[in-house]
Amino acid sequence: MQIMKSFFINRLIPATQRYLCNALIMNIPFCFIRHWYLKNILGIKIGKDTHIAMKCYIKGNNIEIGNNTVVNRFTFLDGRVSLKIGNNVNISNYSYIQTLTHDPQDPKFKCLLGPVVIEDHVWIGAKATILTGVRLGEGSIIGAGAVVTKDIPPYSIAVGVPAKVIKQRNKNLTYKTEYSPLFG
Repeated sequence: MQIMKSFFINRLIPATQRYLCNALIMNIPFCFIRHWYLKNILGIKIGKDTHIAMKCYIKGNNIEIGNNTVVNRFTFLDGRVSLKIGNNVNISNYSYIQTLTHDPQDPKFKCLLGPVVIEDHVWIGAKATILTGVRLGEGSIIGAGAVVTKDIPPYSIAVGVPAKVIKQRNKNLTYKTEYSPLFG
């Protein structure tokens, strides 16, 4: 009986909650419903005036998102290990943020865990991939399609596969990201 109870509490209920999130909730066109579910059922921390668009895919619940942040459609957020996203961040469509991977050289295909930190005023271009254990410094820009394999310094612009810093960004950032479409 204890094994059955443990299975329901530790595996079945959380798996069902995540399934409902991605199969149903993230397809609802009203942001307040998606946010309510993410906060109250999955326990994800979402700041004020933040927008998580329809059709994002959420894995795990160890996710913290700051204020005035926009996560656009079809973004993959991996919260199996800590994923912290700051204030005034813009994550463009089809971006992929991963906190867990495997060691390809390990004979047992060992899991590698690494928290991802995205600091304030970061802009991630469309179809960019942020890999396990990476920190994106304040004000940095990640170009469309880039694959980030290591930390990016603050106010740097990084592009390519793997992403490399190509120039610096203005440090006087005062904008407040505001995006909240009625149906999206």
